[in-house]
Amino acid sequence: MATGHTDPQRRERILTATLDHIADEGVAGVSHRKIAARAGVPLGSMTYHFEGIAELLHEAFSRFADHVVALFEQHLNAAGSAEEAREAVTDLIHELSDGPQRDLIITHELYTLAARHPQYRELTRRWMIRSRELLERHFDADTARQLDALIEGLALHRALDTAPHDRRLTSEAVTRITTAVRTRPSPSPR
Repeated sequence: MATGHTDPQRRERILTATLDHIADEGVAGVSHRKIAARAGVPLGSMTYHFEGIAELLHEAFSRFADHVVALFEQHLNAAGSAEEAREAVTDLIHELSDGPQRDLIITHELYTLAARHPQYRELTRRWMIRSRELLERHFDADTARQLDALIEGLALHRALDTAPHDRRLTSEAVTRITTAVRTRPSPSPR
């Protein structure tokens, strides 16, 4: 393994260690010393690669958002019809809810930051736009927005419930949203 600043994987190890630490102890426990120890890098590497904790956290959460968008892409890119897209969304919900508890915790740590800090709100907004753009390849914009919220909500409920709902209920919810008749409100009389 290379040492010093020539180690091309050091930055990536630091970001991975940051996300692992957040999943284990939360954002409040992040420090240069703890992340350096977890990543197995010298403490000086932290300030070499990142200007501070704020930059480290933002980049780590950005990487995590990229990971979740990649899951959306993996599921939705293969769908060739609306029915296949509905099936892909159902699969995605179950993968997110049955997946690593780490991802669920990191997601909610990010949401907590986004509720308090505009720069994280912007990060989550960009993440939602990317997710909806993938959904819009198969569904209209309003349906994509509703599906995006459904994916998060059902995945969370399944992940936290002691008796998670089955695939049939997920499929039925996705079908209801994607086949509902869309009505636009009538313009108000003048």
